[in-house]
Formats: sequence, C-alpha cells, structure tokens
Amino acid sequence: MANIEIDQKSGFCFGVVNAISKAEEELAKGTSLYCLGDIVHNGQEVNRLANLGLITITHEEFKNLKNVKVMFRAHGEPPSTYEIAKRNNIELIDASCPVVLKLQKRIKDAYERDKAKDKSQIVIYGKPGHAEVIGLLGQVGEDAVVVESENDLDKIDFSKNIKLFSQTTKSLDGFNKLVTTISERIAPEANFEYSDTICRQVANRMPNIANFAEKNDVVLFVSGKKSSNGKVLYAHTKSVNPNTYLISDPHEVDEIDLDFSKKIGICGATSTPRWLMEEVADRVRELEIMNSRNNS
Repeated sequence: MANIEIDQKSGFCFGVVNAISKAEEELAKGTSLYCLGDIVHNGQEVNRLANLGLITITHEEFKNLKNVKVMFRAHGEPPSTYEIAKRNNIELIDASCPVVLKLQKRIKDAYERDKAKDKSQIVIYGKPGHAEVIGLLGQVGEDAVVVESENDLDKIDFSKNIKLFSQTTKSLDGFNKLVTTISERIAPEANFEYSDTICRQVANRMPNIANFAEKNDVVLFVSGKKSSNGKVLYAHTKSVNPNTYLISDPHEVDEIDLDFSKKIGICGATSTPRWLMEEVADRVRELEIMNSRNNS
C-alpha cells in the first residue's frame, strides 16, 4: 500500500472551527440561518453546510433582509454591517475571530488617537478586497492605505508618520520585508511604528509545513482556490518541495501521474477541512488499487 501521511498540523484554524461549530449548532435547531459571505474559503465545506441548510448571501442581499438570523464569519465585519443588522432587526450569530476583533480595536484606537493630526497615516499590509481587510478599513472610515507588495508602496506618503498593521493571515516574511523597506524609505523627520498582528496559529504553519514537505517525496496540498492563506502556504510548500500539487477536489488527483512507491504527504490551508484531506487520501488509495489491477 502507498505510504500516505496526512499532516496533523494542517486544517482549520481556531476561528474557522468556531464559526463552523456555531453554524452547525444553529442549523441543528431547524431554524433558517444565513451566512454573510462564504463561511470559509473552501467550496467543498461550503457545499456541505449548504446541504445542512446554511444560506450564503452577499452584502447586497443582507441589506434587504429583515427579522432573520444571520451569521458573521471569522473574517470580521465593519461597523456599517452591524448598523444594518440593528436597523433591520436581524439577530446576529457573530463568529468573528477574537484575533481579528482585537486587531480591529487596535487599528481603531490608533486612528482615533491621531485623527486630529494630519501627519500620520494608517497602513495595512493585506489583500485589497479581502473580507478581513474590508472590516479593518471600516474601523477607520476607509482612511487607510492597503499594500500587498512592494509594488504598492507608492500609495504611501513617506513624509508622514506611518503606523503599520497586518491582516492576520498574511506572510510573516512578507511583513518583515515590508518593515525593512519602509524603514529605509521613510523621511528622517517622520516616525514609523509597526505592529506584528499576524496570527501565530497561521504564521506557524509556514515552518511546520516546510518540515512536512521536506520529509515527503510528493505533496498534495488541499485548498480552496479562493483561500488567500492557501495560496501563500501552497507557494511556500512548493518552494520547499517542487513535487507539490494543488488539489481542491479529490478527483483532481486522477490528473497526477503518481508513483505509489513514493512517500505521499497530504496537507492543507487553515480553511481546509480534515475530512477533505482524508477523502484525498482515500482517492490515492483507490487509484493505487486500480493501477495495481491494470498492471496485473
């Protein structure tokens, strides 16, 4: 049989586990439950919960709902979303991650301390349009600069004081490189403060997954294609082990020319459910049996 190992340190982070547990708990009551955006960036898990009755809606649809129950996922929401809920008598199941809520408060406090001064600006290291970043921008009335790479640095006024924060799921290496570059470019008379607000449960996945990739001949990285964290971790895994393949559905394994005598590792993102990694492992075993029959 193929030597298959599923990474014990991969899979849902605390925030996602909490959100899904709350959703399952509410759905078990038999009442209608809406979720504002995909509860997790994994299509397979979204479909599983949809089959249990979870209704995923957009922010535009949310504005028109009244007297219903709506879940906020782990990414967090801006103040305006809470205002709509209150106005429309919506009962909230708030599954915002505590790490994200703490970051929202830190950004809001920093902004309010300096908003009377024209010489300071909030900079967020994050993905423009990401749900968490939208929630962070909402804390400061959109009055912040979002940068994802050094190509975005021209958005920053280096003559002003800079307070840098990070989306919780961004790369720690990327954040540190940004700190170095800003430190080199900021005007001598300006002040630069930065807060490493990256979630350690996410950041620690990088060294863990690198070790996992090194000890396996082939790595099947399981992740939804929408997952920002998945893209970062997949790229890192592939840089360590070039024989790494991105899988979002177990049957995508069929397209890979696997050598079943090799050590095959299966890992995933913070948005990847354990059951999906196990299904990928099951599919590898099925293909091995089919291959053995064809060669006998």
